[in-house]
Amino acid sequence: MRNARILTLWAAFLLITAQLAAQSPSSGTLIKAGRLLDPRTGNILAPAAVLIEDGKIKEVGPPSQVQAAAPAGAKIIDLGSATLLPGLIDSHTHLLLDVIVPPEEEYERRYNGDFVPDQLLAIVESPSKRAFLGAQLAREDLESGFTTVRNLGHSGIDGDAALRDAINAGRVSGPRVLAAGRKITALGNYVQSLNPALAESILRQEFLNVSSVEEGRCAVDANLFYNVDVIKVTLDDEGVGIDTPVMSAIVEETHRAHKKIAAHAVGQRAIQIAIDAGVDSIEHGNNVTDDQLKMMRDKGIFFDITPTFWSGFYMKITEPSIVFPPAIKAQLAAADERRSKMAADLVQRILKSGVKFAAGSDMGFFYPGKTKGQASATMFPHLHDAGMPPLDILRAVTTIAAEMLGWQDRIGTIEAGKFADLVAVSGDPLADITELERVRFVMKNGEVVKNDFAAH
Repeated sequence: MRNARILTLWAAFLLITAQLAAQSPSSGTLIKAGRLLDPRTGNILAPAAVLIEDGKIKEVGPPSQVQAAAPAGAKIIDLGSATLLPGLIDSHTHLLLDVIVPPEEEYERRYNGDFVPDQLLAIVESPSKRAFLGAQLAREDLESGFTTVRNLGHSGIDGDAALRDAINAGRVSGPRVLAAGRKITALGNYVQSLNPALAESILRQEFLNVSSVEEGRCAVDANLFYNVDVIKVTLDDEGVGIDTPVMSAIVEETHRAHKKIAAHAVGQRAIQIAIDAGVDSIEHGNNVTDDQLKMMRDKGIFFDITPTFWSGFYMKITEPSIVFPPAIKAQLAAADERRSKMAADLVQRILKSGVKFAAGSDMGFFYPGKTKGQASATMFPHLHDAGMPPLDILRAVTTIAAEMLGWQDRIGTIEAGKFADLVAVSGDPLADITELERVRFVMKNGEVVKNDFAAH
């Protein structure tokens, strides 16, 4: 009798709950803004509204049209005259690296490779410390409008994959992360002459060193064991250590696992090896030739531009803490001038070539007075200083970046069915690209991360 009474009460409870659910339509969020910019076309919708349900965009259009489709009780966010944009994508970053550049004397005394002494310090720190740093830097990137990032190494064995999983589980705040795990490279490509008693253990924390076809395949599999999203390979400028057969094996093993592969390649020989092997993107590519750009275009290989050290960046991050002798300062100024000319030439040749290009901050450096996100956003004026039009810059960090990542069906534009990843700025980024350094509204997956407009 008692059991029957309990069952009756339970049935009544379920009936009432179902009736209440039927009477209360699913809530959503309606965002209104003065303008919405579509990076694909450059078209402006003004005024604009976006309806969001269950973390995805349901409808986009004029406010009167979209509001009519909104469920009763939908939350309304009015951004006034702001410009809405898709969430920004940083396709080349380092979330677990925050290098403080040492004085020149320290470089001269300790130098034994591109990674020493500054970045080597990150390897010898504990994985736990790096993970907590990564969580902070990820949050700072998100608050600056980067709702998706591709982390290409310098995260320990699985630091970026673990951070990605923590973000996805809601344990920490951060952008969507594509993790690369350890860089695949040749022995001696970054660090040389370490203490022989410790060298192998130190290197293993950050790199997978290869010199043969079989080692290349095994390195890919070792990263896949930690559930990475993308494989990153660093090629020596002269193609030493990883030649075309080794690189081809790495690409084949990566594609067999249905993953994409990004190749750090700066010198022409390294770029050619990456092209011949059929990588998905070439990172940096500073010394690319016009013929190589054409090959990349014809083979569908993306160019991922990294304008990190353009526009005098090195001096900006070092001058607050390092006093340079006049001779060194003059050398650095001359190097900045040469780099500016190189950047302007590179950008024009890329634009003329027709190759698909994205842009990544390559940010792993401590910038005094700026958060990680603010430091990452310096790539926008750097690209513009080199002659890239604002619309091309926007496409490089939205639509084309999404395509390079293979996520064009999820992110990169504001349209129905995609993740509700949105940012807003006060002005017009097509007239002033530095607006992207002042993102005032950030939404990821339908959840508001930041809304500075609400305070006014």
